[in-house]
Amino acid sequence: MIPLQRPPLHDRLAADLARRTEAIRAAGPSTATGRSAWRTARESKAKLRTLLHRMAPGLLRCMYCGDNLGTDIDHFEPIARAPLRTFDWHNHLLACAYCNSNRKRDLFPCDPVTGAHLLIDPAREDPADHLLLYLESGSYQGLTPKGHATIDVFGLNSRGELVRGRRLAFTVVKSLLREWHAQRKVSPDAAGELADALVVLWQADVLRAVVRLARTPPLAEAVLGPDAHAALRQLAYQDRRFT
Repeated sequence: MIPLQRPPLHDRLAADLARRTEAIRAAGPSTATGRSAWRTARESKAKLRTLLHRMAPGLLRCMYCGDNLGTDIDHFEPIARAPLRTFDWHNHLLACAYCNSNRKRDLFPCDPVTGAHLLIDPAREDPADHLLLYLESGSYQGLTPKGHATIDVFGLNSRGELVRGRRLAFTVVKSLLREWHAQRKVSPDAAGELADALVVLWQADVLRAVVRLARTPPLAEAVLGPDAHAALRQLAYQDRRFT
C-alpha cells in the first residue's frame, strides 16, 4: 500500500452525493436502503470511478493489494455498518474484485476499547507508518495494530501471488534502475521511458519502499547493490518522483 492523494469533488457532483445521502436518511438509513440507492446510482458511480482512477497507484491498481486491476468502488467503512456514508466521497477507494468481494466484504475491525477502526486508509494516512515491507522476501511486517489488521483482512502475506509478485517487482526495479543509469547519457529518451515504467510498476509499494530505503545509504547499498543504489541516487536528484 502507498499513500494516495484524493482529488476534490466539483460542486455539481458534491451536491448530487449530498442529495442521495439525504434520500437514504429520509428512507431510514439501513443496509437495504443504502445498497439499493448505490445500486441504482449509475451516473454518480461513473463519475466517482473517474476520480478514483486519477488517484489509483500505477496503472489502475487496487488501492489495497496493489497487484490486481482496480475494478470495484469499495466502501472503506461498509454500507452495512454506515449506510449514511454510502455516497461519502472520503469513504470510497478503488479495489480489485478479490480484495473487495473475497477478503474485505463487510469486515471493518475496530479497537474494542476506543472503537477506532483498525484498517489503513491510504487516502488519509501513510501506510508506511503501520507496515514495513521486506523487499527481499516480499512480506510485510505489521508495525501497529492497524498494520496487523490490514495484513490479516487483505491477506497481504497469506496470498502467495502477492508475496511472489512483490519479490519479482523488486528484481524488476533493480534491473530498471541499472538500465536507466546505463541509458541516461547515451539515450535520454530511453532513460525517460524507463523512469516512467518504474512509476507505473504494478507493485507501487515496492518502488516506494526502495525510495524510502535510499534515506539510509549503507542499508540501501546492501539491499539494492552498489549499481542500483547509485542509479537511484542519481535518479532522485533528477526526478522529483523518486524523492
